[in-house]
Amino acid sequence: MSTPQLLMIEDDARLAQMVGEYLTQSGFGFHHALDGGSGLDMLQQRSPDLVILDLMLPDTDGLEVCRRIRALPNNALAKVAVLMLTAKGDPMDRIIGLEIGADDYLPKPFEPRELLARIRAVLRRRSETGSDATPAAVMRFGSLEIDRNARSVTVAGAAAELTSYQFDLLVTMAERAGRVLTRDQIMEAVRGRELEAFDRSIDVHMGRIRAAIEVDAKNPKRILTVRGVGYVFAKQQD
Repeated sequence: MSTPQLLMIEDDARLAQMVGEYLTQSGFGFHHALDGGSGLDMLQQRSPDLVILDLMLPDTDGLEVCRRIRALPNNALAKVAVLMLTAKGDPMDRIIGLEIGADDYLPKPFEPRELLARIRAVLRRRSETGSDATPAAVMRFGSLEIDRNARSVTVAGAAAELTSYQFDLLVTMAERAGRVLTRDQIMEAVRGRELEAFDRSIDVHMGRIRAAIEVDAKNPKRILTVRGVGYVFAKQQD
């Protein structure tokens, strides 16, 4: 089994060195870039499994770097997992980060053990559905098709673009079609363990999923909000 490769784009060299030593000891390959431009270059050279991306960089901000990653012509690189490091008191940046394609976020200052747990959770979500083909690997709901093994979603034959985390959220909901789930239940099912999370992160991701799979995201028919409780994935769909 190959060693998972990580790329950290962070202008604090001392922090990056500390994180790199810890993650290397935990079994990961680790590379570091001091700014967004060199980080994007290294991304294409190294093809990492996950990018740890600081929001504040000397040449550009992490949000712009995340946008550029998602816009890369190389589809495999464009879908690389992104874990964003954000300022603890700046919730709007976290919302924007999730909206433009980050898979997860972690506010600074952080404990290395929590960073490790989040990295493992993101990578585990990517690998859990990749190898075992079963009759239920493809779920169909009207024109919506979810392929667990290919980790792809199509609507009327057209590809729906989702991040790795959003794909797992959609699968979690679809597997429990017709059942009302709270936000905590959804996050627990996806993460596999409880971690501190920003209250609106699920809402942000649900909005992005709706934009990708609904005919009219403002009047959703597939993922419905149950006020005061959470969400339900509709069993019957057009």
